[in-house]
Amino acid sequence: MINSAQVQDLNIIPVRYFDFEFPENLDPMWVPDNPYRAHFLNGVSLTMPYLEPFLCKTMREALQLVDDPQLLEDMRGFIGQEAQHYRCHRRLNERLTKNGHPQFAEIEKRIADSYERLTERSLRTRLAYSAGFECMTNGFTNWLIGDRKVLFKNAQADVTSFWLAHMAEECEHKTVAFDVYENLYGAYWPRVLGVIHGSADVLGLGFIGMLSALRRDSSANRLRRTWGIVCQFSAIVVKVGPFLVRALGPNYNPRQESEPEWLDQWLSFNEQVDNQGPMPVIDTSSEEMGLPLRSHQSV
Repeated sequence: MINSAQVQDLNIIPVRYFDFEFPENLDPMWVPDNPYRAHFLNGVSLTMPYLEPFLCKTMREALQLVDDPQLLEDMRGFIGQEAQHYRCHRRLNERLTKNGHPQFAEIEKRIADSYERLTERSLRTRLAYSAGFECMTNGFTNWLIGDRKVLFKNAQADVTSFWLAHMAEECEHKTVAFDVYENLYGAYWPRVLGVIHGSADVLGLGFIGMLSALRRDSSANRLRRTWGIVCQFSAIVVKVGPFLVRALGPNYNPRQESEPEWLDQWLSFNEQVDNQGPMPVIDTSSEEMGLPLRSHQSV
């Protein structure tokens, strides 16, 4: 469960410098012996240089309508963090595309068109979508961080560390999109549709990326490949599904969700460097995969 120190820390949304640099020869199958997990996350990463600018643009538009000082400060922190995330995802995607997956460029065009169309919708729809997506992110945060020792054992260190840092910052701003939507609109059913729309969009696009990569990379026969895809989908249903179910409730508030224990370590590490970096790179071969272990500059 979240403790009082975390509550105090999570009231502040610092904008840190995401300085992860992925190797030129990055292997797209960066999770050993699990191309399904690696390529699903690669597929999700393809969406981020389009989804997160969409979130930022929506939030900037809403800034003009909000007059609560604390919420305005939170919104600026949200925008700052998401902007850092999508720039880093763009660097990661460039490596993935270059190192064996040129088809990702075409998928990104489809994603860009999708979010361009979404930008034309009403602010209420876009804020409901944003709040819905962030609710799903709560599930991914707890899953990826809480199960990191199993999910990312011996995985590529920079990519693993980036995903975990991204998820940690999602904890910090997890209430902002919800708060803005409730402040400006508050209607229940549009928010429910936003949860469904935002979750289905990102998960669907992630699976499209995964399937395209598996067709190029996987040497498994069709039966084994199908089983791997089913296992990946089942893991998402089991680990993320309960968060989505709760988010559909009329009295839902993301503050009800507890934080993974590892978040304490991550916040403490970054406080020691005044949230100015360098971002920690985790030794994925270690038993605990904890912090601090080594900084990016010492890798």
